[in-house]
Amino acid sequence: MRLGIVLSCEHAGNEVPSAFADDFRASRQTLGTHRGYDPGAHALAQAFASVLGVRLYAQSVTRLLIDSNRSENSPTLFSPFTNPLSDKQRDQLLAKHYRPYRNSVRTEVTRLLERHDKVVHLSVHSFTPELRGAVRTTDIGLLFDPTFAFETDVCQRWRATMVSAKTRFVVHDNEPYRGDGDGLTTTLRNEFPRDRYAGIELEVNQKYPRRNARRWSDLQETVTTSFAAVLKALAT
Repeated sequence: MRLGIVLSCEHAGNEVPSAFADDFRASRQTLGTHRGYDPGAHALAQAFASVLGVRLYAQSVTRLLIDSNRSENSPTLFSPFTNPLSDKQRDQLLAKHYRPYRNSVRTEVTRLLERHDKVVHLSVHSFTPELRGAVRTTDIGLLFDPTFAFETDVCQRWRATMVSAKTRFVVHDNEPYRGDGDGLTTTLRNEFPRDRYAGIELEVNQKYPRRNARRWSDLQETVTTSFAAVLKALAT
């Protein structure tokens, strides 16, 4: 089977374009937290790109400006920092940062489907170790829509590969978020054939990139090598 791979990272950076710098001048510290971006996600996505030999689509603009992993009608597309913006300013953000990024990923999926039997789209994210006082036990979360057989198969194989390798990390399906929640992969599932497109979100615990360099390195190797092995098996 000819298999195409698309790699994206919607919360890779926390950059603020100069036109909106004044809106964040008093909140620079917030940009450096998980509210501004996904710590560790870009580095992990780059590791995948290196192992798989594919291009990485990464959004460098902070999610506090506009969230590239939310649909245009989402109530959280804009943050409390940008909710007060005028309609013209919001349209500017959509036109210059949001739509070009999402369309670039969409175009790559389309291009690969013209040349391959199926496409696996991996969207790389990270999550906070604790939320509203509750400690999250997941280390690695594989997010997918269980009603889609193709992406369910990919994730089952991926999880089994990590478990069989006796990984020390806790791997969960659809944790800490639902795999069918609003996101770029969810949008694209509705645009491409469900038997040919698999949209998978990878979520990793931020306690590793922020607190434990050695374990972070182990986690990156665990997820990248196991994913590569699954893709190789699927392609045979």
